[in-house]
Amino acid sequence: MPLASTGELVTAASAARAAVAAFNIITLEHIEAVIAGAETAGAPVVLQVSENAVKFRYGRLLPLARAAVAAAERATVPVALHLDHVQSDDLLRQAPGAGFSSVMYDAARLPYADNLYATRAAADWAHAQGLWIEAELGQIGGKDGRPPLDAHAPGARTDPDQARDFVARTGVDALAVAIGSVHAMTTRTASLDHALLKRLSAGLTVPLVLHGSSGVPDDGLVDAVAGGIAKVNVGTALNAAMTGAIREFLAANPEAVDSRTYLSVGREAMTQEVRRIIGVLAPGALSPS
Repeated sequence: MPLASTGELVTAASAARAAVAAFNIITLEHIEAVIAGAETAGAPVVLQVSENAVKFRYGRLLPLARAAVAAAERATVPVALHLDHVQSDDLLRQAPGAGFSSVMYDAARLPYADNLYATRAAADWAHAQGLWIEAELGQIGGKDGRPPLDAHAPGARTDPDQARDFVARTGVDALAVAIGSVHAMTTRTASLDHALLKRLSAGLTVPLVLHGSSGVPDDGLVDAVAGGIAKVNVGTALNAAMTGAIREFLAANPEAVDSRTYLSVGREAMTQEVRRIIGVLAPGALSPS
C-alpha cells in the first residue's frame, strides 16, 4: 500500500489515547523485521532513519530510504517513514525527496533561546514542504545559575511551562518530552515520572513522544501511553535482540561463514521483539480503514 503519513498515524493514536510504535532502522534486516512484526501484529508502524544511521551509511540517505520505501509499499499494514534526530539542515532538506512524511529536528544541544530560533526555522521550512515535524526541548535546567542539563541526561525533566512556550513559539506538531527515559539503555530499569507526564499532557495540545523507551519496563510503557504518550521510539531493543541472537548462533555454529545464516536469525529475533513491543502498546485498532 502507499506510504502512510506519520502525522496521521500519531494523530489517530493521540485521539484514541494509544501510541504508535516507531522503530529505528539501520540495515535492510531492520526494515524487514519491523514490517514483518507489524504485519503479524496487524498494526501501523513508523520506520525511523536517524542522522547517526545516515552517517553509518557513508552519509548517504537515499540507499536506506529507498529500501524502506520499497518495503513499505509492499506491506499489508500502514507504514510511515520518519527522519529522526536531524541536526544537519542539509539532511533535513533531503527528507521530502526521499519519501519521508515527517522529521524530528533536534536542536537539543542548544540553549533554550537558540533552540527556539532553530526549531522555528526548521518548522516553517518543514511545513512549507508538507512535512510533519517533531522536536524536543534543548537543554533542560540551567535555572538559578545551575548548569544546563541535556534533554537526554538521566535527570532531565521537561518543564511544563517551558514546554507550552516552546510549542507555541515554534509551531511544531509533536513534542518529545524528558520524563525519565534515556537513550541507548540496555537494561529496562528506567523509571518514568508519570506525575510530570500528566501535567505535560494536560497543558499541551500537540501529541507527546517518548524517546529512549528501550530502557522502560512494559508496565512503564503502558502507563506512559495511558498518560498521553502517542509515539514511542524504539532503537536499542532491536539492536540488542539482533546482536544477542547472532552471538548465540555463532557460538553454537563457529564454522558458519554465510552471513545469511546468522542475519536471518538476527532478523527473526528483531521481528519477535517488534511484535512484542507493539503488543504492549496495542495500537492495532488504529490502522486506517
